[in-house]
Amino acid sequence: MAGPDPEAFNNAKESERRIWADLKYRDDLPVLSNMELISRPSRRVFLELSGIRAICSGRRAGQVKPLGMGEVAMVRTEDKEHEWLEAREALQLKIPGEVVCRAR
Repeated sequence: MAGPDPEAFNNAKESERRIWADLKYRDDLPVLSNMELISRPSRRVFLELSGIRAICSGRRAGQVKPLGMGEVAMVRTEDKEHEWLEAREALQLKIPGEVVCRAR
């Protein structure tokens, strides 16, 4: 795959798919300062809506710590229309899934 073309991404094999991200800076400092993997290949972390609601509202859900101010969590769902969502979006759409990572 040569670049961030959505059609090429959808048609690519699973092993060739990459996520392209542009880094954002404010006052010459990166906006994204830390990223942490939650779900690992050896230990997948799936949360129902109650668990996603808990981490979004400042409570722990199992081994997943609550989200802090300005922090987001990415959720991978089974829904093909909304495969990747931010945790608050998944909660709003009422779609549970695998909590992959968190970023601040």
